[in-house]
Amino acid sequence: MKKVDDYIKARMEKDPDFEARYDLIKQKANVVKTVIEYRNKHNLSQAELAAQLGVTQQYISKIEEGEFSNLETVENLLNHIGYHLKLVVVRIHGGSHKAHRPALA
Repeated sequence: MKKVDDYIKARMEKDPDFEARYDLIKQKANVVKTVIEYRNKHNLSQAELAAQLGVTQQYISKIEEGEFSNLETVENLLNHIGYHLKLVVVRIHGGSHKAHRPALA
């Protein structure tokens, strides 16, 4: 595991954007793990959970694969199993982009 940690640290030092992408991957993995653990604990198939939520089995499958095309549906799923989604926007370290403010008329 030390080699993986060293690789991640080196990538973060070389590529400032890598840290943000890596953090997002970890957060998505946490959502996936939470949903799968819930289904297993309650002995539900993807189709059964989908029926409870009024979505397709394919959509549950995509969420479990880390594909979140619709955050509102992900939030509904998490609410159904006792969680909520917290979306946070964080400035990238060393970012040179300044916030754009529209000109007042």
